[in-house]
Amino acid sequence: MLDQTDKRIIEELSKNSRITMKELGEKVHLTGQAAASRVAKLEDNGVIEGYTINVNQVKIGRPIHAMITIYTNNPYHQPYLSFIKSQEEYVIHNYKISGDGCYLIECRFPSNEVLDQFLIDLNKHANYKLMIVINK
Repeated sequence: MLDQTDKRIIEELSKNSRITMKELGEKVHLTGQAAASRVAKLEDNGVIEGYTINVNQVKIGRPIHAMITIYTNNPYHQPYLSFIKSQEEYVIHNYKISGDGCYLIECRFPSNEVLDQFLIDLNKHANYKLMIVINK
């Protein structure tokens, strides 16, 4: 069970995972050593699974942000899953979902032409519904 201090630590690390333990401790009213101990415990218990960065996709040449609902053609999904794995340059997330569709994939593309080719290749494995993100 997480207490309020653990929740504050998670909140602060979510804002800036590069914060020093001393700075984190000051923000949650602990010493740096106590904050480091709490963070280690959260990691050991699997509450904190890892640390990541946010990358500006437009600045690295992938301005087209697409969400694609996937409708597989048959109950055997392995050909689709193999295709998605081969497209990891473009696929950010592949979620198996319930409701409308079988999967929801989040993708980034450098151009409409690359997106179009991706969709042509995808259509060999599944049907889809495309949504383009206009603004975040």
